[in-house]
Amino acid sequence: MSGRARLALFAALATLAAACALLPLVEDPTWLFQAVFLLAVQTGVGLAARRVPLARALTVAAQTLVTLLLLTLTFAREQALFGLVPGPEALAHLGDLLQTGTDDVGRYAIPAPLSDGIRLLLVGGVLVIGLAVDVLAVTFRSAAPAGLPLLALYSIAAGLSDGGADWVWFLIAAAGYLMLLLAEGRDRLSQWGRIFGGAPRTPGGGEAGGAVAPVRAGRRIGVVALGIALVVPLGLPAMNGGLLDGAGTGVGSGSGGGGTISAVNPLVSLRDSLNVDEDRQVLSLRTSTDDLSDMYLRIVSLDDFDGTTWKPSKRNITSVPREFPTPMGLGPDTERAEIETRISAANWYAQDWLPMPYPPSGVDIEGNWRYEPLGMTLVGDHGQNTRGLTYTVRSLDVQPTAEQLADAPEPSAAIKREFTELPSSLPEEVAQTAREVTDGASGPYEQAVRLQEYFAVTGGFQYDTEVQVGSGSSAIVRFLRDKQGFCVHFSFSMAAMARSLGIPARVAVGFAPGTPQGDDSVSVGLKDAHAWPELYFEGVGWTRFEPTPTRGSVPSYTQTEVPGSTLPDVARPTRSASSAPSAAPSESENCAAGGNPELCASEAPQAALAGDDDGPKWYVALAWSLAGLAALLIPLSPLLWRLRTRAVRLGAHGRGEADTVPHVLAVWQELIDTAWDHGIMPEESQTPRKAAARIVRLGHLDPEAAAAVHRVADAVEQVLYAPRPAPVAGLAADARRVVAALRTTVSRGTRARALFLPRSTVRVVWAAAGWWAGVTAKASAARPPVGKPSGQRS
Repeated sequence: MSGRARLALFAALATLAAACALLPLVEDPTWLFQAVFLLAVQTGVGLAARRVPLARALTVAAQTLVTLLLLTLTFAREQALFGLVPGPEALAHLGDLLQTGTDDVGRYAIPAPLSDGIRLLLVGGVLVIGLAVDVLAVTFRSAAPAGLPLLALYSIAAGLSDGGADWVWFLIAAAGYLMLLLAEGRDRLSQWGRIFGGAPRTPGGGEAGGAVAPVRAGRRIGVVALGIALVVPLGLPAMNGGLLDGAGTGVGSGSGGGGTISAVNPLVSLRDSLNVDEDRQVLSLRTSTDDLSDMYLRIVSLDDFDGTTWKPSKRNITSVPREFPTPMGLGPDTERAEIETRISAANWYAQDWLPMPYPPSGVDIEGNWRYEPLGMTLVGDHGQNTRGLTYTVRSLDVQPTAEQLADAPEPSAAIKREFTELPSSLPEEVAQTAREVTDGASGPYEQAVRLQEYFAVTGGFQYDTEVQVGSGSSAIVRFLRDKQGFCVHFSFSMAAMARSLGIPARVAVGFAPGTPQGDDSVSVGLKDAHAWPELYFEGVGWTRFEPTPTRGSVPSYTQTEVPGSTLPDVARPTRSASSAPSAAPSESENCAAGGNPELCASEAPQAALAGDDDGPKWYVALAWSLAGLAALLIPLSPLLWRLRTRAVRLGAHGRGEADTVPHVLAVWQELIDTAWDHGIMPEESQTPRKAAARIVRLGHLDPEAAAAVHRVADAVEQVLYAPRPAPVAGLAADARRVVAALRTTVSRGTRARALFLPRSTVRVVWAAAGWWAGVTAKASAARPPVGKPSGQRS
């Protein structure tokens, strides 16, 4: 196999090794076999084009054309001309498929189902990366830069994955890249000649060591580099999240046939949104119930608490059932009534999650929607959202009594395990405050009522939308100390404190009751958006509480049944026209004016509690600064090493006889290395005079530069053969003159490579190999002999 063919094979293998990191992202791994076949065809086309041979540009064009034909044949055969040629219809189909794949990437959690769109993204991405690696490593013979597309492929996979076995995929990808580097190094070594073989030669001309020194050193350095790459990231700040995890990683995984989804927190820059002047109608509804105080429209629940914020877990999604199952925990003895609500969304309101009264028992809706059973929520599929949608929801008006809640049995172990989990980073002051507030309470229900009363009435808290929304493990403590915030702070804090008492809790996000209109409809505005805690009681299920003062309505089952309660006796529906600030995720003024529809979507990064010390710690900033400095210096290290080496070699001035020999040889070595960097490879067997003539001829040097080369060569011959070599003046200036002349005779690309990727930096590898050989030789010499001396009897 020729060197080019071997290099192309290793380029394809390196691409596939990096592509393996994508395997955990989808449920079905069959896409990889398809990618292997198509990548083999793409690589074969490149080999054939180079064997003809075609020009580099034509080789790249041929591979690009074949890649497009392969993708058309695989994904748009029916829309293509003759099933192969991509016409406008086929290209449009591929574009639609890419858009669908992008939507699926944003919708499903890991491992996602292998839809046609995701398959196109995976296979097409591998082919594009494979083409880039082949072009760089094989067509342009630069394997080192080929690591950039491989790194991009691995980084995408690492950014989307959940962690776990990431190091395994890193090892596979790194091994593929190292194989590619070694294959290129071996190919180059085979062309360089005997000067590059560092092993001692036997009298017969052979080499005594097997592999040449650079190859041995390359292997060792590769292993060391791989080890460093594995260890160094452990000391750097972690980067979490990814395209599939817009709200952070949840606790669920799911393996249902409907796939999984990671919900996005629908709170949008709450503090800024709450302070806009204009309140727009989001939803208009008509309902069969006469009591609007409990007409909360729930969007999604946040049940994963990491100490900084609450966010949705990843959950299984299925097709929407005709009749929803009984809500989790709701027993037959709890009074309930079914109500029907017809809801119309504004034409500008694009929400992926469907606002519904909780708990729903059925939905009549058109479009592509999926059902998440645990939260009993609906989420749009393939770009479906609520914009201009009208739908009907049948829901249960659950009416528990205080006695039922107080007598509720202990929840199951699974419920308590998942919904009372608290991170170790949560300060102890949170649990301590919860215990102080609920001291003397007879059970979980009374504890919950006292928590609600503490926030809403007795604790001295004030509703304030000017409080910053930030993050930090001590954010709840600051809120409890400052006693100022809005619905996010109240609901997050009460849910966390309830969990510290062993009460299962989560946070619901949606809309508080809207404002009744004269035509018997109810208008729900942006400022009605709200967050509230839900606590779990066996026999009743998830039960709403309202700790935010002046917002929403206080549940009737928390008002009068507890002796000594000071909570208001009247449930108060929210009035959107109120002059008080509200907890709504209002859109920006641009959205309100219709200037930017994207701002109207109610999905955004996770909301978190405020804090004034939430900035990055000094050591985190230092670590990132060092990492950024290393990322900048590593690619420039060959350039910096050559500049430093040249300065040292040409900076000495051999004024005395003792300095003559090292100075002349250093200048000659610099001249040889500069010629090598500009494409004139050194020849070990030539005399200095012949080597100088070769540099002049291949470098197309002008007479002045040619004379300078020969003056340096004459000085070298003198120090090699004269009994007492005399100092020669002006050699450093002659070397600089030659360097400048070589730069003017080569192309711009060769000049750039000589500057940033000089070939002579391989001497670093040789030096490392020589040092290691010396260390091993000393270790072998110091090792005691094995066995008994010759002639010694046992």
